[in-house]
Amino acid sequence: MDAVPEVPGVPDRAMRGIDRMAGNIETGRFERSLSALTAAGALVTAAEIYFEHDSASFGNKMMWLPVVLGPVGAVAGVAGFVCRRMAKTALPLASAAIVVNGLQGTYLHARGIAQKPGDWSNARYNLEMGPPLFAPLLVTMVGGMGLLAAVLRREE
Repeated sequence: MDAVPEVPGVPDRAMRGIDRMAGNIETGRFERSLSALTAAGALVTAAEIYFEHDSASFGNKMMWLPVVLGPVGAVAGVAGFVCRRMAKTALPLASAAIVVNGLQGTYLHARGIAQKPGDWSNARYNLEMGPPLFAPLLVTMVGGMGLLAAVLRREE
């Protein structure tokens, strides 16, 4: 193994870990890992979204969309892990849909906060009591991971 240069305040072990991860990206091993991580993230976020939207009685039919897209993203992530072709076709399509839905959800949550009494002039209270403004961005990050996996090089 090559000698790792010393960086003040960073342990040698951490530098080797960063070098290993960079090596995995260069060799294409990271693409499969990120596909699998996208699958797991999609399932976890879909479950969380289901429970949160269920507590709101699915008052808007659009609340079902991220719940449905979660398993779609999970299947695409597993398919991308197993098959290079799926990693370059199904995974980016599902991931793009998840990203678009996450951005749409951020807009809808902001609109929900604005519909509370006092709208944005009572932002401190309405941000706490209204729909979580940044929660849809978490599912957007899962979709972003899938998009990143799709553009990364795959090991031969």
